[in-house]
Amino acid sequence: MTEIDFDDFYHAHFRVLTVQLCAYTGDLAQAQDLAQEAFCRAYARWSKVVQYDDPVAWVRRVAWNLAASRWRRLRTARAYLRRQREEHVPGPGPDRVMLTAALAKLPENQRRAVVMHHLADMTVAEIARQEGVAEGTVKSWLHRGRTTLATLLRERNEQPEESRD
Repeated sequence: MTEIDFDDFYHAHFRVLTVQLCAYTGDLAQAQDLAQEAFCRAYARWSKVVQYDDPVAWVRRVAWNLAASRWRRLRTARAYLRRQREEHVPGPGPDRVMLTAALAKLPENQRRAVVMHHLADMTVAEIARQEGVAEGTVKSWLHRGRTTLATLLRERNEQPEESRD
């Protein structure tokens, strides 16, 4: 019995198997993935597979099994999704949009300090340690950031309703 080279085997049978799988799955990309995976598995145990009476049948069976496994996983995922309740979460309110826009206008170090202090509940000392600066620097950033935020939010609230973004 002559030894069959894997590369020759692959080139001779990949396209045919892909066409069969495409007809089975209805999706060329999925068929190519399945065929590729089946051939990878054959390559990993080629010394054994090549001795079978019909190595192509083995590769085909592996590919069909892979397709069936994918369908089972998809069916399980769809069933799971159907059982989930859809939750409607309202978008951010106008105050939050205004605050986010104002925070975006702060210099980065002031914005970080304000967010860490007021949203992450970090102390001035913790922020200073994390940022690698003196506590006085953090206090300065917080003061400047709060002052700028107050000005930006006051200006925004004083604008007539129709001229707002």
